[in-house]
Amino acid sequence: MSASSTPGAQRTDSALLQLSDVTRTFDVSPPWLNRVLERKPRVLLHAVSGVSVEIRRGETLGLVGESGCGKSTVARLIVGLYAPTRGTIRFDGVVVAGTGAESADPAARKRARRSMQMIFQDPYASLNPRWRVADIVAEPIRVLAPDTPGDALAARVAALLGQVGLAAADGQKYPHQFSGGQRQRISIARALSTEPAFLVCDEPTSALDVSVQAQVLNLMRDLQRRMGLTYLFISHNLAVVHHIADRVGVMYLGRIVELAPKARLFADPQHPYTRMLLDAVPDLEMSGVARTAVAGEVPNPLDPPPGCAFHPRCPLANDRCRREIPQLRPDPAGGEAACHAVEEGRLPVRVAIAGA
Repeated sequence: MSASSTPGAQRTDSALLQLSDVTRTFDVSPPWLNRVLERKPRVLLHAVSGVSVEIRRGETLGLVGESGCGKSTVARLIVGLYAPTRGTIRFDGVVVAGTGAESADPAARKRARRSMQMIFQDPYASLNPRWRVADIVAEPIRVLAPDTPGDALAARVAALLGQVGLAAADGQKYPHQFSGGQRQRISIARALSTEPAFLVCDEPTSALDVSVQAQVLNLMRDLQRRMGLTYLFISHNLAVVHHIADRVGVMYLGRIVELAPKARLFADPQHPYTRMLLDAVPDLEMSGVARTAVAGEVPNPLDPPPGCAFHPRCPLANDRCRREIPQLRPDPAGGEAACHAVEEGRLPVRVAIAGA
């Protein structure tokens, strides 16, 4: 099973990354003195709640959902920019964050962290505008292997730039001298400089034109084939996820509500939220077919609704949905869904579209 609602789920041999019951809570309370004078309680924001998922070696897991659902927080938890409030993150069998991380071998944790890199959303803000491209790409190597000779470092930077479709001479330029797509290629080259096995891609194409998006996506797929990379690809663009992902996870208000192979999820989504997301995508083949619009808005994460967080917007919600939080369980279609309607067989049959 690729994901589990059980916090102590065992890692399978094919899993490169495993998140077990990972939760991240932010304290957004007013200052202590204000709380005392105004007699207000602490305010906690539950950005990620009990996420358990595995990413297999060599695959691309797409993570989708509306803005504010916790996708980017999951990315930052994986690479170590945030620490989990609860739960465990393992990479290649090594606990890198959460419960048990303190007792793990420091050298093994360092090697694991070196094997994980991140590509950020904005290809300009993530690059130092005062540095030349060669210095930007070489920085991780200088930090992790400070004894690398200058000639070898220059040759490595030139090779990295060549891998992403740039020339060695581009290393002497500054980020502002490149287009958005070229800057994202520089970000990819920097991420590859430590020879990682796993890349977290946080909406890496959302700031690019459509034609440039296709070029960057094709580059990433080619690099994955040649280098055996594993991706966590975060996006709100379902068309992009359909193009690059092997499996897709759907997040809603900090929880994964559906997880399935790409073909199954797009052809036969189980969770009502996933169906609403897909129905909102323009499609000529759906002309004349009744759709369910994405009604309402995401609840306030500071005061989430009881039970299933999606129940205020769900047309299938009943009393159980309003009381009990659904757990991610195998569904009849071959994936996993956290939905009482799916578990109870109350999900209506979705209209099949020719060519889907």
